[in-house]
Amino acid sequence: MRLRRELGVGDAVVIGLGAMIGAGVFAALAPAAAEAGSGLLLGLALAALVAWCNATSSARLAARYPSSGGTYVYGRERLGPFWGYLAGWGFVVGKTASCAAMALTVGAYLWPEQAHLVAVAAVLVLTAVSCAGVQKAAWLTKVIVALVLAVLAAVVVACLSAGTASPLLGGGTDPLGVLRAAGLLFFAFAGYARIATLGEEVRDPRRTIPRAVPIALGCTLVVYVAVAISVLLVLGPQRLASAVDPLAEAVRAAGVPALAPVVRVGAAIAALGSLLALLLGVSRTTFAMARDRHLPRVLAVVHPRTGVPHRAELAVGAVAALLAATVDLRAAIGFSSFGVLAYYAIANASALNLTPREVWLSRCVPVLGILGCVLLAGALPIGSVLAGSAVLGLGAVVYRLTASRVT
Repeated sequence: MRLRRELGVGDAVVIGLGAMIGAGVFAALAPAAAEAGSGLLLGLALAALVAWCNATSSARLAARYPSSGGTYVYGRERLGPFWGYLAGWGFVVGKTASCAAMALTVGAYLWPEQAHLVAVAAVLVLTAVSCAGVQKAAWLTKVIVALVLAVLAAVVVACLSAGTASPLLGGGTDPLGVLRAAGLLFFAFAGYARIATLGEEVRDPRRTIPRAVPIALGCTLVVYVAVAISVLLVLGPQRLASAVDPLAEAVRAAGVPALAPVVRVGAAIAALGSLLALLLGVSRTTFAMARDRHLPRVLAVVHPRTGVPHRAELAVGAVAALLAATVDLRAAIGFSSFGVLAYYAIANASALNLTPREVWLSRCVPVLGILGCVLLAGALPIGSVLAGSAVLGLGAVVYRLTASRVT
């Protein structure tokens, strides 16, 4: 039950970009500005720092353990079966909810009156694409990334060409607000995990993954900084904080209102790219957990022709479609965020447990990663922290009930 190694460095970088340069750049800047005010760029820098620590730890672990499952595998091998399971549980539950949220974002931008219908259709279509083979999914991701980058480039050019500019800084900077903004913006960078969770489908993973992760993360940081500065110059922190569609509002304020519909379409395409990357990542972790009997064994099947875990993909797609059809998940984003931060905290702890011969990075990198995850998780709303803790606790109970079946 092994997957085919078909992805090179370019494919892995594109999949990471598709996950990171997604709907977050179109939606996260406004709530982050509302929290941080003039400290928005500081929040972006803090989020990028935590993401870099996590990415560095994840890349080294993925090179050491080139199997599907990401931190589920790393935690199991370095910290013990329970911690690996808990990471996988948090990832699958949190990111399946994120799949539905991305699908609902597509619906909200394309057809607000029928957002749930569009969301379900988006999940079903992209699940079919992912089942057709990882190379086809990578090809579609390349198209999506190219279109989104073109839209973002147009936004940056329009804003920088505007005749007037607002100051980047205005008003006081609240340190706690900067921390909360970093928590919101962190998830714009979190897509590099898709590269690690596809480790069993990457050619020469010990070389490919450590190269692909920093390239994808660096490209994303450049794009986000350019977009954030451009939008801030046109709108300023206060106006950006109140914008419903910040990038569309920015091009209107820059005197190019005809570009606003293009931005809306770009946001929908970006959400589709994030959704596809999420479906790939969650299904691989589901496959790995099922292979180890922590989830139903029937999900640990690889299609003989396409070489993908099609049953795991169909199961994740079905659950995401059900959620997209019945639940408004916008209020649950904090819950998803908590689960992902727990996932990366375990990844950093796993990297900290590598021996000197296995790791080239300084020990301070995973330590900073752990501290960053804890800080950002603690800055989330109390309801998200309580809900996330409860779900992780439920996962611990399920582990105790299923551990006896694991061989």
